Amino acid sequence: MLIEGSIGVKSALIVEGGAMRGIFAAGVLDHFFEIEHRPFDFCIGVSAGSTNLAAWLANQPGRSHRVITDYSCRKPFIDLPRFFRGGHWLDIDWLWDITIDEIPIDGWELEQQPIPLFVVTTNVATGEAHYIEATEQNLNQLLKASCAVPIAYRHYPEMDGFHMTDGGVADSIPVIKAYEMGARDITVVLSRPHGYRKKAPKIQWLVRKLLNDTPCLAEAMMKRADTYNQAIDFIDNPPEDCRINVIVPPVEFEVGRVTTNSQKLQKGYEQGIAAAKRLKV
Repeated sequence: MLIEGSIGVKSALIVEGGAMRGIFAAGVLDHFFEIEHRPFDFCIGVSAGSTNLAAWLANQPGRSHRVITDYSCRKPFIDLPRFFRGGHWLDIDWLWDITIDEIPIDGWELEQQPIPLFVVTTNVATGEAHYIEATEQNLNQLLKASCAVPIAYRHYPEMDGFHMTDGGVADSIPVIKAYEMGARDITVVLSRPHGYRKKAPKIQWLVRKLLNDTPCLAEAMMKRADTYNQAIDFIDNPPEDCRINVIVPPVEFEVGRVTTNSQKLQKGYEQGIAAAKRLKV
């Protein structure tokens, strides 16, 4: 289900992706669960942010922490030498299969609560963002599509007849989309410290070469810094009729996209809890 225009709602929660940096949002949302803070009319998640939100809405606190600190740190998931041999750097297939088998997100429970979850994916053929509502039926494939980091993961999951990839390519922080959908009170959970600005790829020729068969996706990758920074500008200077609450990691946040150090991950999770506690609710 593609969503366009307004759905007549007022309050939204947006969670950015960032692979292992999602441990910060896991802490934020686990604290929200603990204090029963769920005043939102809809949520939008991107990549790891979508899986964080899905587990939270399905009333499964601790799931995202376990996925990031355990399953995502295992050798079958992250393997750079395998990538150079022609395989996946990040094997999303393996991660999805094992977590669906051992700690699945409860899609039925997700559908029972009144807050819809919209997941951002990027259309491989056009490079454009799709905003698809999660259901019990499409949940696993939809989340997989949003987390399918191009180049690092060599496949493109199919959704609604389209090949899709990481939602962060087309819209890393869908705050403008939330505003267009009617939200005027927006909470945003970012995965980078305050003041971060994304830079354009330094080796654009290599990105274009690796994505030679998908030129529109390559161009979206080239424009990603611009769209990301436009979202940051919107957050820093929202329209007069819009209030934005921002939850960001502290400057000492040490978790990167593929960090597997258990101490850094646990600290990042606790930093997320601490940041959520500082939010005035």
